[in-house]
Amino acid sequence: MSDAHEALVVFTPSGRRGRFPVGTPVLEAARALGVDIDSVCGGRGLCGRCQVDLCEGRFAKHGVSSWPDHLSAKSDTEQAWEKRRGPLRDGRRLSCSTLLLGDAVIDVPPASQVHRQIVRKRAEVLDIALDPIVRLYYVEVQEPDMHVPASDMRRLKEALAHEWRLTGLETDIRVVQQLQQALRRGGWGVTVAVHDDRRLIAVWPGFQAQAYGLAVDVGSTTIAAHLCHLQTGEVVASTGRMNPQIRYGEDLMSRVSYIMMHPSGDQAMTRSVRDALNELTVELATEADVPLDAILEATFVGNPIMQSLVFGINPVELGGAPFALATDEAIDGLWATEMDLAIHPNARVYGLPCIAGHVGADTAGMILSESPYLGEELMLLVDVGTNAEIVLGNRHRLLACSSPTGPAFEGAQISGGQRAAAGAIERVRIDPLTLEPRFKVIGGELWSDEPGFDAAMASHGITGICGSGIIEVVAEMYLAGVITRDGIVQGGLAARSERIVADGRTFAYVLHRDATRTIAITQADIRAIQLAKAALYAGIRLLMEHFGTDRVDRIRLAGAFGAHIDVKYAMTLGLIPDCDLAHVTSAGNAAGTGARIALLSRKARREIEEVVRRVEKVETATEPRFQEHFVAAMAIPHRHDPFPQLSAHVTLPAVTEDASATARGGRRRRRQRA
Repeated sequence: MSDAHEALVVFTPSGRRGRFPVGTPVLEAARALGVDIDSVCGGRGLCGRCQVDLCEGRFAKHGVSSWPDHLSAKSDTEQAWEKRRGPLRDGRRLSCSTLLLGDAVIDVPPASQVHRQIVRKRAEVLDIALDPIVRLYYVEVQEPDMHVPASDMRRLKEALAHEWRLTGLETDIRVVQQLQQALRRGGWGVTVAVHDDRRLIAVWPGFQAQAYGLAVDVGSTTIAAHLCHLQTGEVVASTGRMNPQIRYGEDLMSRVSYIMMHPSGDQAMTRSVRDALNELTVELATEADVPLDAILEATFVGNPIMQSLVFGINPVELGGAPFALATDEAIDGLWATEMDLAIHPNARVYGLPCIAGHVGADTAGMILSESPYLGEELMLLVDVGTNAEIVLGNRHRLLACSSPTGPAFEGAQISGGQRAAAGAIERVRIDPLTLEPRFKVIGGELWSDEPGFDAAMASHGITGICGSGIIEVVAEMYLAGVITRDGIVQGGLAARSERIVADGRTFAYVLHRDATRTIAITQADIRAIQLAKAALYAGIRLLMEHFGTDRVDRIRLAGAFGAHIDVKYAMTLGLIPDCDLAHVTSAGNAAGTGARIALLSRKARREIEEVVRRVEKVETATEPRFQEHFVAAMAIPHRHDPFPQLSAHVTLPAVTEDASATARGGRRRRRQRA
């Protein structure tokens, strides 16, 4: 200690330092130096968020000797907090109630930092600073005085300006309606919620410690929602359910058609999705034991039609060319009551911006989550659904399109297809010599040729095949020579294997047969997969052509489909272009992750709003080259494109000129014998 009346304090990890009079609260010193320490209660020892650690020892780097007696003993305030909340960790103190008595090195742990880091799921993407748009502040307000004419609101704003330096605040009328009762019930101490540092949106009597937000991905098939703690970024509960709009049509265009044919059909769909959202919200709040009025913010992503219906916008113009959006701007600042949401009535709602008529806020969320705009490598993002959203680019340029893949990858339009659920075949291998299959089923860990498999399946049986299983079985059929490059089942193989069976004028491959059902891959099933994968690949190839490249550095597969698919088989089938398999990975629910990032970071909102304006939209419906790419992509894996990196992992069948003719000849000979 160099001065009996001053103490030198060094804060880590920021490295900020300064001298303060002995007896200065640590939190006050931190604020004076601009050190990032959280606090809701204004230094009253109520919230416990300003915890710090004393670093003991001699620190030559800082020129400081830091010892326990250089801080004041635990105060009554700290002891009272420990009685309410449990003991503090050894060496940990509440900075608001701890006084500097000598030189000290003080560490601010991540949990006590206002702008703490949200760890993104990929190490090569920069972390995002946690900076929610809604914050809580506790203040004590002067009681009214006959001799000082000032309203309750005026005195509240003066207290916020004095304690928190919040000035020029606007006020919701609903806060005015609730303020006087809250002040008197709280003994003139209240907690307020401030939106974007400029508007009072909520008030509670006394101290309110928790604020939460919802991040929601409204898909055409499923709705996924996450309840997040706004101060920590933690996801405290997650859930999902089928989108009830399915009863109006399984795909987007059929729902638009319903609206065209039924007056007020859009309103019925909006009500149905909002009802589902409220059921999800109550489910999340119950699971996490969170009051509904503690949910103060919600963010939404969805394709353009889903986003429109959630926000009460009639999407009929998206049903035909030129596919005009009502708005491509972010939807910001709605009251929750304007959407009939079962959260705090003054909560605000934010919708990420759409990009174009068929490229929506879910794509914006995917871009925000994966951040191709930050790096040099050329990244391909693919979210496979009924419509595939595709993004290609890097920090220099971004292109996007949607491609009509249809529902085949989700099990629809497939004879034995089903959604991913217990009993669905999800993994397939075919012996190229015997053509015998082995497979795994959702709900079991064993392969079908392992002992105990039948017993393990007894509870739910084998009910069908889901998207990942369909991709694998068709790719395996190609690798085993069961189908040609053109996707034709080789009927001549029926002489080798009873798995190849006649199916009308074509042939099928029997994957599984038991007493109750036969699961076979028919020629029509293969054609449906070819059509879907060709549409996807054609969209990708079109973007690559516009970008001026014949390769990509990294591929990220988003959505539930991308999470479960084996990338080797996706490439073998020709869903995606050739790439180092180590660089083809799942992005999970990237759209939902983008919604969560936007919920927890104001900067991220402004960032994605700016980035989407730079995205170049390629319209597959009007591109003359799309059909050419589509036809070439019908072949497995492709008519022309080489796959050298894939060939290092699998042995692709040799292409012969008469392969298709041989298959057709074999088929005709069987018909003639019949």
